[in-house]
Amino acid sequence: MTDGLFSADAMFVMAVLGMTAITYTLRAGGYWVMGRLPITDRVRRGLEALPGAIIVSTILPIVLKGGLAVGLCLIVAAAAQIKLRKEYIAVFCAAGAAAALRAAGM
Repeated sequence: MTDGLFSADAMFVMAVLGMTAITYTLRAGGYWVMGRLPITDRVRRGLEALPGAIIVSTILPIVLKGGLAVGLCLIVAAAAQIKLRKEYIAVFCAAGAAAALRAAGM
């Protein structure tokens, strides 16, 4: 292998720079639009509900495709998060549940 450890071709660099520019433009554009939008009670409630809606829309297809074991791990993670209020411990509890379910043949 004669290439350097961190060598990249021009197409890769252009793709990364393009994705970076688009991501920044979308984020900055969102801040710009929200700076001009009057924050009514209805808009505020919608913005407060948005993180939960994004989490549900991300996790639900995974749970539906993964079956019972994934659903149980999600319940374990949610219960640990509610009880302990520590994100990392909730992740470790879910990973432990996943390992136990795999060992049980699920």
